[in-house]
Amino acid sequence: MAKPIHSMIRVFNPEKSISFYKLALGMHVEARFDFANFSLIYLRGEDNVFELELTYNHDQNAPYEHGNAYGHLAVTVDDLEQHHQFLLDSGLSPTDIKTMSYENTPMASFFFITDPDGYKIEVLKRFGRFL
Repeated sequence: MAKPIHSMIRVFNPEKSISFYKLALGMHVEARFDFANFSLIYLRGEDNVFELELTYNHDQNAPYEHGNAYGHLAVTVDDLEQHHQFLLDSGLSPTDIKTMSYENTPMASFFFITDPDGYKIEVLKRFGRFL
């Protein structure tokens, strides 16, 4: 059986991205590999083995375009309201908290934030199927 281990995004300014993910999601650099033309930076949260791979191409001279295929990354937090307020206080401009039900049963509470490269991140309350 396959086990997901990481997802990769391309970033324009790796230090800005590392700072964002540390502040917004508590992720730290687990490993970094600087090659001649590119760098691979693996970020991980404290309670997680899944990593976010930041790929930085040294010769990239403009921000990346996402096209219309990219959706979002998703993370869960225990206290959605507290995390939302923390991000507001940090100047990261999260969207309003939304709730969603399916067949009259609460399914999700969530909001979105956007990283320095324009990638959307869904922050969900940890409950139900989103544990």
